[in-house]
Amino acid sequence: MNGSEEMTVSGMSAGRSAMRMGPAELVQAAAMARRFYLEGKSKIQIAEEFGVSRFKVARVLETALERDLVRIEIRVPAELDAERSDALRARYGLRHAVVVESPAEAEESPDPENLGEVAADLLGELVNEGDVLGLAWGRSTIHMAAALNRLPPCTVVQLTGVYDAGTAERGSVEAVRRAAQVSGGDAHPIYAPMLLPDEATAAALRNQTGIARAFEYFDKVTVACVSIGSWAPGISTVHDMLSEEERAHYASLGVAAEMSAHLFDAEGRRIGRDLGERCITVKAEQLRRIPEVVAIAGGQRKAAAIDAVLRSGLVTSLVTDTAAADYLMTAGQPPKPALNRADPDGA
Repeated sequence: MNGSEEMTVSGMSAGRSAMRMGPAELVQAAAMARRFYLEGKSKIQIAEEFGVSRFKVARVLETALERDLVRIEIRVPAELDAERSDALRARYGLRHAVVVESPAEAEESPDPENLGEVAADLLGELVNEGDVLGLAWGRSTIHMAAALNRLPPCTVVQLTGVYDAGTAERGSVEAVRRAAQVSGGDAHPIYAPMLLPDEATAAALRNQTGIARAFEYFDKVTVACVSIGSWAPGISTVHDMLSEEERAHYASLGVAAEMSAHLFDAEGRRIGRDLGERCITVKAEQLRRIPEVVAIAGGQRKAAAIDAVLRSGLVTSLVTDTAAADYLMTAGQPPKPALNRADPDGA
């Protein structure tokens, strides 16, 4: 049994219901329970030791649970909500869903820092030696990288340009370097803005040696970490980088969310694909081929956007908070399983 589970064999003091068993039965049941739950022995091994059939062992163990002779507790750290996590995973067909308690100020502060800390622990589980880890720009991924303390040897590549090239050293570039430092692997940062004035400038930048080298790794990424933004000031990088006229244009198309400079409507369909031609970012088709894409996003203000991106099928796992999870559990009809990874647009 692992550290999150506790088993108590209470013997003769088990309570009135257990006292209906005779003393010999109680002693035998307690002994069998110890062998099975604490020592990890199989029912066949226990049957051989006590000279009974494995079917009797199964009945005794079942009775021990029913009569409160054995108590099993499943415990996780206080900040994790195991019930919401499992329900959210099942609803969206995700591979992993981790829900943490929302801080008191969650409504005003989407993507609280504790999401990044939990995501760092999750990446420590998901990344294997020799993997290629991709990090997209986002406050949550920056928090995640800062919280990393263990990571197997792997290559780390930046998946998007940065919000402001002048702050690259304090944002995505530093996140990539930090992850590579923890893992002991190579780092491939991108020193370029995410959004460029026109397609020609973006194309020219993609051909620059350092950026082109990072792009070569996009098809090799095995685990990616991304952020999700709502179409509103302060909670969408792309929204804040565009002009008022451009924002109005994409809003008229029904944009509800953005992820790595890709825009989605409320049903998870990609819209405004022309914007991607002006951006330094991994393609949606490449994201769809990555085996594990972990999104980090939370807060009530981002809840609808998270739902939209999950419906796109691009994300396989989610780290979020209770504020967003409560919305997601009642957000319209359950979507098709994300692990199907089908494109809602059929493209």
